[in-house]
Amino acid sequence: MINTILKVMAVLFTGFFVGLTLEGVARKVIARIQRRYGPPWYQNFIDLFKTFSKHGITHGWIFDFGVLMALGGTIATLAFVPLGNLIAFPGLDNVFIILYLWAIGALGMAMGMVGSGNPNASIGVARALTQMMGYEVPYLVVLAGVMFYYKTSSVSALMYSQADKWTLLKMPIGGIIAFVSLMGMLGKKPFDTPIAPAEIASGPMVELSAKYMGLLMLMHTFSIFVEISMFVNIFLGISNYFTFLIKFTIVWILATMISAVLPRFRIEQVVKFYWKVPLSLAFVQVLFVLLGWVF
Repeated sequence: MINTILKVMAVLFTGFFVGLTLEGVARKVIARIQRRYGPPWYQNFIDLFKTFSKHGITHGWIFDFGVLMALGGTIATLAFVPLGNLIAFPGLDNVFIILYLWAIGALGMAMGMVGSGNPNASIGVARALTQMMGYEVPYLVVLAGVMFYYKTSSVSALMYSQADKWTLLKMPIGGIIAFVSLMGMLGKKPFDTPIAPAEIASGPMVELSAKYMGLLMLMHTFSIFVEISMFVNIFLGISNYFTFLIKFTIVWILATMISAVLPRFRIEQVVKFYWKVPLSLAFVQVLFVLLGWVF
């Protein structure tokens, strides 16, 4: 019991420290690509702690509960995700459990932000849920093919099944589709439609201030960690704790660099894109798996 608690704390601390650090590094990378100097890498820590020192404005108990549900659901999800060989709940790190808990955090955020009463927040939530319908379908189709090939839905088992070759190399089409879907999950351009500061004033976050903003910053950081961790575990081979963090950093920086040079899609363009190109290729990848055409 104590060992499990310590592992959960280690997972959450890693998500907190590494997540905020890499978000700061990403801001610096984007600034350099745009020929700016950018903030220091630790700026996100300063911003987070500053929000907790201020008194925020609430919009009722639904708003408050939604923020707590969003953060709590994301923390619960992260606790079940393996970080290389750091596995808090061996045997329970199941893809279906993680996806179920993941949805709780997303729905909590939707409920809380709609409860703020701001139309921009409602528009942002509607866009986020619509975009989720776009990227989740090809992502789940690819995951179904991977789980069928390895005959398991355990994330750690999927990772250890790649002893001979990475899934990314065995199923390159599926790996590319998963990465494109990951860009949508992260809200990176061209898939940052739910935020769109120039259009809907940051959408769901428009009414957040002080500690509420801080809690959602944490939720966003943990969400990013879950999403990239799943990609690393399922597609980038066996890892120990340190090689996992190296792979995680490379994927995060790559996604950031791609995002820095792309414009934003409109929401209807996002869904049409995901349901045309990635979804079609996802079915092709699954067909290859069923036929045994795997590298």
